[in-house]
Amino acid sequence: MSRDYPLNKTRNFGVIAHIDAGKTTTTERILFYTGVSHKIGEVHDGATQMDWMEQERERGITITSAATTAFWSPTYMPKTDTSKKCRFNIIDTPGHIDFTIEVKRSLRVLDGAVVVFDGVAGVEPQSETNWRYASDAMVPRICFINKLDRMGANFDKAYDSILDRLSKKAVRMQMPIGAEENYNGIIDLLTMKEMTFTGEMGKEVGTAEIPAELLEEAKKRRAEMVEKIVETDEELMTQYLEGKEFTIEVLKETIRKATLANELFPVFCGSALKNKGVQLVLDAVIDYLPSPLDIAAPKGIDGNTGEPVTVEVSDTAPFTALAFKSMADPFVGQLTFFRVYAGTLEAGSYIYNSTKEKKERVSRILRMHANEREEVKTVYAGEIAAAVGLKDTVTSDTMCSEEHPIILERIVIPESVISMRVEPKTKADQEKMGIALSKLAVEDPTFRVASDPETLETIISGMGELHLDIIVDRMKREFNVEANTGKPQVAYKETILGAASGEGKYIKQSGGRGQYGHAKINIRPIDYSIAKEDLPKNTKRYDAFEFVNSVKGGAIPQEFIPAVEKGLRESMDRGTLAGFKMVDVSCELYDGSFHEVDSSEIAFKLAAGMALADAVSKAKPVILEPIMKVEIVTPDKFYGDITGNLSSKRGQIEGMDERGQDKVVKAMVPLSEMFGYVNSLRSMTEGRATFTMEFGKYDVVPTNIAKEIAENKK
Repeated sequence: MSRDYPLNKTRNFGVIAHIDAGKTTTTERILFYTGVSHKIGEVHDGATQMDWMEQERERGITITSAATTAFWSPTYMPKTDTSKKCRFNIIDTPGHIDFTIEVKRSLRVLDGAVVVFDGVAGVEPQSETNWRYASDAMVPRICFINKLDRMGANFDKAYDSILDRLSKKAVRMQMPIGAEENYNGIIDLLTMKEMTFTGEMGKEVGTAEIPAELLEEAKKRRAEMVEKIVETDEELMTQYLEGKEFTIEVLKETIRKATLANELFPVFCGSALKNKGVQLVLDAVIDYLPSPLDIAAPKGIDGNTGEPVTVEVSDTAPFTALAFKSMADPFVGQLTFFRVYAGTLEAGSYIYNSTKEKKERVSRILRMHANEREEVKTVYAGEIAAAVGLKDTVTSDTMCSEEHPIILERIVIPESVISMRVEPKTKADQEKMGIALSKLAVEDPTFRVASDPETLETIISGMGELHLDIIVDRMKREFNVEANTGKPQVAYKETILGAASGEGKYIKQSGGRGQYGHAKINIRPIDYSIAKEDLPKNTKRYDAFEFVNSVKGGAIPQEFIPAVEKGLRESMDRGTLAGFKMVDVSCELYDGSFHEVDSSEIAFKLAAGMALADAVSKAKPVILEPIMKVEIVTPDKFYGDITGNLSSKRGQIEGMDERGQDKVVKAMVPLSEMFGYVNSLRSMTEGRATFTMEFGKYDVVPTNIAKEIAENKK
C-alpha cells in the first residue's frame, strides 16, 4: 500500500500562543475552512472540537494538546488546480504555563509552528516561553497577530513587541485596514492587493484594489518588507541596491528559504473571531513552513555501537519514530502518540522500544481528530499517529526496528514546583486512587506521585495550582475517585555551598555474625562547567548528583562500592537538613575500611548515609526554594500598591513596562509567597489586574525562613 500524500506536500505544524491569544479560535477556523468541520465551535460557547475535555470547555482554556489532520489548497490557486494541495497534521497546544510540557513535547515532533499573538497585548510571558522552546527545537515559525477587532488593538505595537522581545528577524507581510471596531480588512504587501472575505463565515477569499488613502502607506511598508527579505540573500541584496525589481515568485522563494533557516519570521494579521485572515495564514503554511524533507535530518545514537547516527527521512529507511504523548482513552485503552521520522509501520506488527530495550506489538494505528479516531492500516515517514496496545512505551521513548536500533534525543521534562497531600475519602477509593494516579502520571510527565516515607501520605507534584486542581478534578470525573487534598506545598530542595569531609562507621555486634561498614567521603557543589563527557573515568554524573570513586589499595572491596553509592543517593533523596531532596552535590569516596567476615552491602550503605550527614553538617547546607517569574498587568493607579505588596512577599522587581493604558510589572517572587495571590490581587485592584507566573530558578532561602521551614517539616 502506497502513501496517499507525498512527503513534500505534508506540513506538520503546531498552533502555539499565550493563554487567551485566540489559539483555539484560530484552530477552529482552520478546521472549518479546510472542510474538517461544517460548523465553527466557539470557545465562549464551550463548543470547540479541539478543546474536547469537560474541564477545557468549562474553563474556556486548553489543557491538553489535540492533534488533527486536514487538507488545504492555496487560495491564490484556481479551485480546479490541486497541484499545491497539502496535508496538514496540526497540533493545538495549551497556552497556560501549568501545561507547558504539552507545548514542549509537541514542538519536539513538529516541523513548524504558527505563533498567535493578541493584537492588544502583543508578546506576553508564555509567548516568550513558547518562542524559546521553538528556538531550542529549531522550529521555523510564522506569526499571526490576532484579535485586531478588539478595543485597544494595535498591529504596529504588537509587531514592535515581537521585534523587541522575540526576534529582530520578524517581517511584516500584511497591514490591517482600520483598527478596533473599525477593523475591516487586510492589505497583502506581497501582491499589493486588498484581501476580501465574503460568503459564509468569510469562506470566499477575493482581492480588490487598495483604498486610495492607504496606497502610499502600503507602498512604504512594502519597500520595508522587500528590504528585509533581500537582506537574507547576498546576491539579491546586490541586485536590490542596483535598483532591480523582484517578482512575487522570487520573493516567495527567498522568504521560504530564510524561514526554513530561521532567518526570517513572516508576520500576518487578522481576526479569527471575525473570520478575517486565517486562510492567508494557511497559504503561508504551505508557502513558507517546511515539509519533513526540509528539516535537518534527526540525529540519534546507534543502539548497537553507541555512535552518533543520522536518520534518513524516507519510507524505505528502517522504521524510526518518537513517542511524544500518552493518553488513556475510555474506549480503546492506552494511546501512544508518535511521530514517524523514517520507514513505515503497519497495524499488527511489532516495534522495538530501544529506550527500554523491549519489543511490543502495535495492535491498531489511529489517526486522531481531537478525541475522535480514524483507523489506518499503515503510517509513513513524516506522519503523526497514535498506537493502541503499547504497554511500556511512554513519552520520549524511541520506537524503531529491532534490526536497526537507534535512540533519538529525549524530550527534556521540566521540574515540578508545587506539591500537595492527597488522600482517598473512603476505603473503596483507596485502591482506585492508586490506579488513577499512575495512569495520570503516565499521561503527564510533569505530574509526579510519591509517598512521604515518614507520614506515609501520598504527595502529588505538578507545575502549578491549576495543574493539580485539574488532576484532582480528573480523578473524580474520569476515575470516580473522591479525594481530600491538603494545602499545596512547595517543592523545596537542599544543597551545600561549601566543601567538607565526612566519615561514617557502622558497627553492630549481636552474638553471631556482626555488621561492619566504614566510609570516608569528600563533598562539594557540582562544577557544571565541566561537561559530562570530560569527567574522569571514575566519575558518574546523574541528575543533580555526582559520585567519584577514588578508593585505592582495596581499602573498600570493589563489590561494596555500589552499596556506598546507593547509600549516598538514598540519603540525598531524604535530605539531611529538613528532609527535602538534596541536589547538585559531588560525593567522592576516598577511603574506608572493611571486615573480612562482618562487612556487608547493607553495612556500607548505612555507613555512607552517616558519612554524608557528617560531611553536610560542615559544608554550609542550605534550603533552596523555587523562584517564579511573575508578570502583572495593572491599571496605572494600582502600580504602587502592587509593587509594595510584592516587596512584602520577598519579591524583587525586575522591571516595568507599558502596555496601552496599563502598566506591566515584572518580578521574581518565591513560590511559597504566591499561593492564593489571584484573590489578593483582585481585591487590591478591583478585579482589574491580571498576572501570569512561570518557574524561573531555584535560590537559597533566607536563614530565618529556612529555620521555620525545617521546624514545620519536623
